[in-house]
Amino acid sequence: MMHFMASRVRRLIFLYKKSKEHEHNDDSTIDQNTKIIPFDKNKFDLKKVELLRTVGTGTFGRVIVVHDKCSQQYYALKVLIIEELVRLKQVEHVKNEKSILMQLNHPFIVKLYWTGHDAKFLYMLFEYVCGGELFKYLREVGHFTSETTRFYTSEIILALKYLHSLHIIYRDLKPENLLLDYSGHLKMTDFGFAKHVKDRTYSLCGTPEYLAPEILQGKGHNHAADWWTTGIIIYEMLVGRPPFYDENDNRLHIYQKIVRGDFDFPDEITDENAKAIVRRFLRMNLNERLGSTKSGIYEILEHPWFADICWSDVLQRKLKPPIIPNVQSDGDTCCYEQYFEQDWSEIPLSSISSRNLFKEF
Repeated sequence: MMHFMASRVRRLIFLYKKSKEHEHNDDSTIDQNTKIIPFDKNKFDLKKVELLRTVGTGTFGRVIVVHDKCSQQYYALKVLIIEELVRLKQVEHVKNEKSILMQLNHPFIVKLYWTGHDAKFLYMLFEYVCGGELFKYLREVGHFTSETTRFYTSEIILALKYLHSLHIIYRDLKPENLLLDYSGHLKMTDFGFAKHVKDRTYSLCGTPEYLAPEILQGKGHNHAADWWTTGIIIYEMLVGRPPFYDENDNRLHIYQKIVRGDFDFPDEITDENAKAIVRRFLRMNLNERLGSTKSGIYEILEHPWFADICWSDVLQRKLKPPIIPNVQSDGDTCCYEQYFEQDWSEIPLSSISSRNLFKEF
């Protein structure tokens, strides 16, 4: 969640411009009629929130579940250390993330409600998604069935469709960045690599196994890179690992496999439509890649693998999720790892010059 959630099996790279599945268990989930109070940023007061527990840590800070005593709602508060952001030259990066997130409003994308700062930290207040990472559930069962994979893929596709309609490419699609809410629906999170692109961009960023070949080759990339990664995700959910995988985590070997398009399916994968859609997403030629042809998104929506999918039902969250998180309340943190809590008094004050870089944050 937001570059912080849970320990990473894979390392992120940053360089800019240079099988038994969980069954439904309605008795263990929170009340579906839990009252959600609309967020009012004019009434929100950071001093009146209770810090509950850290659910993720990273280079620049941490994510803490908080309880707003006024509204009785739970949120995820991302706390970033100002001097660390300045030292590691992440100022524009964080501003861009905020700018993109503040304009998004979609059922399958995590909502940013409020941002602020003080003499030490930047704050970003998100909706709290209590079910944890899809990565967690995938590792618990090894791999998903075709039906389960199709459910999550359908929600991913509608989130990407929305982003692309705003000329935003996501560039960080992976199971760690897909959270489950209390009812089992997806929420896409971590928009640190997202970018407004109308033509193409040449930034190199992402996670090795999920990089599109055109990113590695420096040819420039656009929304087609997200569709490539959609193919990676489908394969990983079906098989239990990404298609371009190296047992020794050798990046060079991974990159060589990607640019060759070197992958195949194990014999246990028998759904021919599922295999076909992965192969179409993983086309090297952008003019042939699913989602990037003249037919655009509609070729995806009409693919035989989705023949039984009603897309309006997907958007309205009417489909029955295959996995229901075992949470007791909307503030439950049991689906996240345990972390040591930090003594905030140890963090030094930021300099006035550093603070001024974020005066509009």
